[in-house]
Amino acid sequence: MAERFRYVVADVFTDTPLAGNQLAVFTDARAIPEHLLQPLAKEMAFSETVFVLPKEGDGHVRIRIFTPAAELPFAGPPTLGAAFVLAAPLQLDEIRIETGAGVVPVRLEREEARIVFGRMRQPYPTAEPLAEADALLAALGVERSELPVELYDNGMRHAYVCLGSEDEVAALAPDFQALKRFDFGINCFAGEGIRWKTRMFAPADGVPEDPATGSAAGPLALHLVRHGRVPAMQQIEIAQGAEIGRPSKLYATADDETVEVGGAAVVVARGEFRL
Repeated sequence: MAERFRYVVADVFTDTPLAGNQLAVFTDARAIPEHLLQPLAKEMAFSETVFVLPKEGDGHVRIRIFTPAAELPFAGPPTLGAAFVLAAPLQLDEIRIETGAGVVPVRLEREEARIVFGRMRQPYPTAEPLAEADALLAALGVERSELPVELYDNGMRHAYVCLGSEDEVAALAPDFQALKRFDFGINCFAGEGIRWKTRMFAPADGVPEDPATGSAAGPLALHLVRHGRVPAMQQIEIAQGAEIGRPSKLYATADDETVEVGGAAVVVARGEFRL
């Protein structure tokens, strides 16, 4: 007899169906064999797929996160999306999710019974200058970054390149083959005040361009604080994904101790694999 593995599809960092970052959540992965996790993520072909497992520590649940090509210790849309999917039936105002980078608490806001917003406290990132900055700029096809090109690590590694305008970000046409040599997320951004635009490329992980990158939004806020572009704990609004037809909206705050990222999500489909 075929085994049935049920999943939910959510669009994350948007309140509009068929926008944002597509996420598959296998809500009970206890019976899924280890050797099927990566093939199932490849079959879904979303930026990330989540497999929900029993907790091992002081969280409510544990998740494992896969791109079509690799397992990740942490990522934003899977954590936030899983919180929306799982906290609704559990009637929780905060859900603690165990990830490969530690426990991530997600606070949830409701309008009556419906969850409308979630805010996660992310692992606090480290930061260092990127040694390969010149090669990265060449692969992106840009001459310079307005801020130092730095590499942040919060369980996921992301590099940041600041361009002169949002139009420059939108016009980027990087050499994806050249970008494959970089085993971290590549974030190009521009903006001012509370509003910023970003694009994130990760071809080495099987994601040429990501529609919404929660793990990069928090370090971006910290990068802007560290370099004097926004005050500490000023919430910024980040637009991403328009160039690939999946517009997203992320919100982030940071200071010298805390990084938080928030957004909405909507469940758009349910299904099952019969294997």
